[in-house]
Amino acid sequence: MKGHWRYRGASVLGTAVLSFLAVVVVNGPLVRTLLDAVPVIQTLATAPATGSELLFEASTTTAVILAAMVPLYKPRPRRILDTWMAAARRTTLAFLSLATIGYFDYTYRLPRATLLVSGGLLLVVLPLWFVAIRRRPARTGERTIIIGDDPETIRDILAAVDGAVIGYVSPPTAYATGDQPTTVRPRETDGGTVTDEIGELSYLGGLSRLGEVLVDYDVDTAVLAFDRPDRAEFFGALDTCYEHGVAAKVHRDHADVVLTDGTAGGELVDVDLEPWDWQDHLVKRVFDLAFAAIGLAVLSPAIAVIAVAIKLEDSGPIFYSQDRTATFGDTFTIYKFRSMVPNAEKQSGVKLSEEDKGERDPRVTRLGRVLRQTHLDEVPQLWSILVGDMSVVGPRPERPKLDDDIENSVSEWRRRWFVKPGLTGLAQINDLTGHEPGQKFRYDMAYIRKQSFWFDIQIVIRQIWKVLSDVSETATGSNDPSEK
Repeated sequence: MKGHWRYRGASVLGTAVLSFLAVVVVNGPLVRTLLDAVPVIQTLATAPATGSELLFEASTTTAVILAAMVPLYKPRPRRILDTWMAAARRTTLAFLSLATIGYFDYTYRLPRATLLVSGGLLLVVLPLWFVAIRRRPARTGERTIIIGDDPETIRDILAAVDGAVIGYVSPPTAYATGDQPTTVRPRETDGGTVTDEIGELSYLGGLSRLGEVLVDYDVDTAVLAFDRPDRAEFFGALDTCYEHGVAAKVHRDHADVVLTDGTAGGELVDVDLEPWDWQDHLVKRVFDLAFAAIGLAVLSPAIAVIAVAIKLEDSGPIFYSQDRTATFGDTFTIYKFRSMVPNAEKQSGVKLSEEDKGERDPRVTRLGRVLRQTHLDEVPQLWSILVGDMSVVGPRPERPKLDDDIENSVSEWRRRWFVKPGLTGLAQINDLTGHEPGQKFRYDMAYIRKQSFWFDIQIVIRQIWKVLSDVSETATGSNDPSEK
């Protein structure tokens, strides 16, 4: 793991030095002479900076670029093209940020010639630097450990690893009876306690010590061997591996519920899950907060009217709550304006509403039908967005029971759990519901692959237009399922 810290130091120091030097070089006499010969640059050029002015320009540029490059400081194994594109993208973001800062606050504005030329220079130099110092993807077997909770899966993986395996990490209650390494897992069965041998592997510690194990043993590759790779333990282990720059792999036979690139040869494949950069997460969360807060404020009169109307209709509860599946298989409580008769699911069981496919559902009340057609029943979910259980855009969360049922026909359904569930998504703006799980899944996976802040904005705009259209149709009576 010493190499990891060397990489971190080299990446930060190299970024700082190259950024500072780029501004100094651009303001130097040699470059200025060359720039004067370019007509386009001449129209942008100002007198070269010197002294404190040059120090300010170089320091400002360096600080912004250092902040923009934060995701690349983690020593993750990267291929050349991936490294180049990531560095170029972050450099572009940095200079767009500098331009934006200068637009709103002239005191921090860099001369346009400096911004343009140093940006072009660093778009070449910084990617080259990160390619030169990048961690190469490790060959499985170079310092490999297995992380998991299932002996059978561990044995499958052990047979597939090309080279020596240092040991395994697993829940101590499942594998070890104490602090000493062991090669057996006690397991309770109906007939008593039996044991499962795991070859000659050394027990390195529990999942809570995974970070320490990765550091202590200077691990290059971790192969995940969980019986159910769709729960918090799996994703927690995956997150720790990414945080420490360790390549994560799964056995091809156990990869049906994780995102893999599917291109690697052999039995082990790379987990293809690169989380959003922290800046992207921050922008998305700020947008979620603003959208939910503004939505609740603007719709507060409508919320009050709907609450009174529901109470007057049948004296039942105003809100209806459900458990829904959250990120990584956890659950959270979702709230909606009640649109069905009280205790509807106690009478008919957990099932999808027939109105989701344009038919009449006898459980839906008269007012509830209007709320559903205008999407106003979903308004209380803005609170779930505000507290962080949901996002504005993401795969729509289902009830755990329905998730289990859908998985019988769509075996990879749990892949949707890699991102936070949303109020709307790519499937919703294309009029797909849980009655078409296969098509809905394909749209959800397309969103996960393409997700970005601007993609979210496009989806939100389309959803708002769709809601306004449905409200208009309901007001004119053309959206009544009884007439279809």
